[in-house]
Amino acid sequence: MTPHAKVAIGGVIVGLILLATPIPWWLVFALIVIAIAAPTAAWMALDPEQRRRFKEIRRRQLNR
Repeated sequence: MTPHAKVAIGGVIVGLILLATPIPWWLVFALIVIAIAAPTAAWMALDPEQRRRFKEIRRRQLNR
């Protein structure tokens, strides 16, 4: 299982747990959106050369 799949499954589980608690649904929704937006914003902040190097490093780590 890839690391992204593990994070996705963990996010779904945490989201379901938060929905089962007495926290307002809009706050749970906001936390889920922030959890998705933060890594996306960090990725978009990289310039194309940094993204290319990052992809190469990840590819090498996966092919150990």
